Formats: sequence, structure tokens, C-alpha cells
Amino acid sequence: RSTPYQGSLLQDSVRRYLQLPADQTVLILHAKVAQKSYGNEKRFFCPPPCVYLSGPGWKLKQEQVKARDLGEAGFRVCGYMGLDSMGSSLMETQKLSFEEQPDAKGFSCAKALYISDTDKRKHFRLVLKLFFSNGQEIGTFHSKLIKVISKPSQKKQSLKNTDLCISSGSKVSLFNRLRSQTVSTRYLSVEGGAFIASARQWAAFTLHLADERCTRSEFPLREGYIRYGSVVQLVCTATGVTLPPLIIRKVMKQYAMLDVDEPISQLHKCAFQFQGSDRMYLCLSTDKVIQFQASPCPKEANRELLNDGSCWTIISTETVEYTFSESLACVREPVSPVPLIAALQLTGGGDVAMLEVQGEYFHAHLKVWFGDVEAETMYRSPKSLVCVVPDVSAFGSDWRWLRYPITVPLLLIRDDGLIYSSSFTFTYTPEQSCIPGQQVLSDVPQDSDRLLDSIHQEFTRTNFHLFMQT
Repeated sequence: RSTPYQGSLLQDSVRRYLQLPADQTVLILHAKVAQKSYGNEKRFFCPPPCVYLSGPGWKLKQEQVKARDLGEAGFRVCGYMGLDSMGSSLMETQKLSFEEQPDAKGFSCAKALYISDTDKRKHFRLVLKLFFSNGQEIGTFHSKLIKVISKPSQKKQSLKNTDLCISSGSKVSLFNRLRSQTVSTRYLSVEGGAFIASARQWAAFTLHLADERCTRSEFPLREGYIRYGSVVQLVCTATGVTLPPLIIRKVMKQYAMLDVDEPISQLHKCAFQFQGSDRMYLCLSTDKVIQFQASPCPKEANRELLNDGSCWTIISTETVEYTFSESLACVREPVSPVPLIAALQLTGGGDVAMLEVQGEYFHAHLKVWFGDVEAETMYRSPKSLVCVVPDVSAFGSDWRWLRYPITVPLLLIRDDGLIYSSSFTFTYTPEQSCIPGQQVLSDVPQDSDRLLDSIHQEFTRTNFHLFMQT
């Protein structure tokens, strides 16, 4: 635990943070698979890995830099991205320059990354290093694992090879490449609440498998792997904008195959027919997304002729988000490794309740905080921290008189005051043991220590619940 003096100062900082969070978020979007390059060719990752910087903490940091007379130039964020096997040489990585978007987010993408055939790994990670332009290092951030494939599978996909199959509820990217030219690549994206075809930015869409007998207003979602001929719904993960129900079709030589029902595989060519329409397909025209009417094939009724703009390539994507706040801390070291919480597991109860925090990038300099209350924390491994759940009375004597659940945010705080927020909260739920109609607050004398102790004992028998806020 911190010393009483350090704990008091840190607690004040945490309270100010909870009142006005000033988070800095680094979001990395990337494909789940990457096609290997052979010989001298360079098959650049498609879609290209993207980085977004968001949160009010970046603006606050800029104001702090200006106050030290370093000027605007000293605050600009720049970065380098490469494969995790490339070592520390920045010459082997791609430089990133961030531009501010209309929504105030910083954006950059690495368009020229590839993996050669001399790299024999089956999986790798991307490494992002961020700096301020005055040379101060921000931190190092990793992508999720990326699977290496030699080329898109041309065989009928088997559900035994689930690495390449696409499941309902997973995230995908769709892109179109006219006449196989890289410069003509357009990505399905969302801008201003409308679907567009963008040459620069791509959106991740949640691909849901739906019951084809239901209308769009109902649209119950189903589990399982996506197969050709299924009714699906595409939902933009960033904006929530959706397309009408679509039937996903396999594409072979610019024909939509109407009788194929095999599982969809990574980097397959596919088309999206609007359910209930007369051969209308999702299509791009320059930077617009339109509907295109396919032509029937007179000789083969199970095929429909498409144009180039209606043929899409599908690939699974991953997202990893790192959030930290150094607004109230005197941070001289890089913010990394930024811990990621994946799950919580509670054991015991009452006075001996223990909480295991599971995730990645943990270290011995982290403490678990329940709101503005520090918990006694033990470091177990880079994937596990264990802490003692604070008694509810730690949140102030007033809490002892309450009869409803208390929910507090779960934070990880480094010993120098750097705050790592999370989407997890912890809820104290008192037992409903009071007699119906019994007055709890109005009849309690302020000096009744005996009654206060009995209420405190009730809370120590409390039930605990864990959940993640969406």
C-alpha cells in the first residue's frame, strides 16, 4: 500500500479525475490475417493498420506543453509502426504522421507494411511507438495476434479450420479493388451517418447472422459461422449505422453464385444482395455506395452477372484500445505497458472477499482502486492481479445507512500516479434483510453506535456482483 501521506494526495487526484476524466486513448485497428509476400513483391497489409488518438487528455497535455513554452511544435504526436520481429531500429518501420479529423480525433495509417517469405512465423503482432515531436516518448503499444496466410483459400472451407472462418458477431472489413489494381482500392466506410467508399479510411463492421424469416424491425441475431446464402446485417462498430438485411453470395469470375452455401473464408470475394429485392446488390461508384441490379445468366439460372463495383473482398478485423490519464500525475516514464483488463473473478465474501483481475500487461507497480479507494494489491503474473475487496465503509460513513447497491469504477493506478481506466465496475449489493415497512433512516439517532455497528455487520455480509459496462 501507499504511505498515508502519499495515499491522501493520490486519493485527491483520483477524486478530481473521477469528477472530470481526462483520458488519452490509443485505438489500433488491423486485419486479423495478413497475406505473405514472396520474393521481391510487397503485398501491403489490406486494409492498412490504422491508429486513432482520442480523449480530452490529449488536449490537456497540449496545454501543459504550451505552458512550458515549448510551443505547438513540441506537442505534435508522431509514431512508428512495424512488426514485432523488426527489433528497435526505426529504419525498418513506417513513420506515422497524425492529422486531426472533424471529430477531433487524430488519425494515421501504415500503408506500406508487409511480411516477407523470409519470416517463417505463423503469427505476429504490430508494434506502435508514439512520441511527442520534442522527443519525449509516450509509449509502446501492441496489436493483437495476426495470422499469416500464403493466399486466400480456393477450396471449399471446412468448419474444422475455424481460424479462417468468419463467425456471427465478429468484426470484418470490406474493400473493393478494380481490375486488381492496388491504387484503385476502396474501403466500405461511414461518414456523416451515410455509407461511403473511401480510399483512405476503413470501418470495422460487426457481421451478424440473422433469421431470414424475420423482418428488419425484428431481426433476432443468431450464433454460428457465416455461410454463403445466409441473411446478414452489417453494423458499423463506431457509429452503429446499419445496412438493410443482406444475402451474402459467393463471387466467381464476376458472377454471384446463388446455390453455394459453404462457409465464408478470409479474403474471399463476395457480394451482398439486398433481401427481397430484384437482383439488387451493394455496389460502389467512385466514393459513393449505391445499389446495382445484376443481370440474369440465361444459360445458368444459379448465377447472376455483377459489375466490378459489386464484388467485395471480406476480411476479419481486430481492435485493441489503450486508455490512460497522466493529467494529474508527474509522469516522466513512458505510459507503457498499458494494462488491459479482460475479466474479473471474485472469491470469498464478507471480510475476506478477494478479487482477481485478469488481462494483459500487468506489472508489480500497479494498484487496484475501487473508485477513490485503494485496495491492497498483489502482483501474481503479467496476466493476473489479486486484491482485497475494500469494505463498503471505506467509501464514507454515509454508505452504511444506505439500502441500495453501490457501484464504483475499477481503476488501475501506477505508483507514480498514472491512471489506467477500464470499462469494468464493482457493485456492492446489501442483503435485503430489513423488515417490510421498517424505517431505516428517520428513526436512527446520530449517536447510536450499537445500531451503526449492526448495520456495518450487515454490509460485511454483503453480496458482490461484477459486470462490465457496455
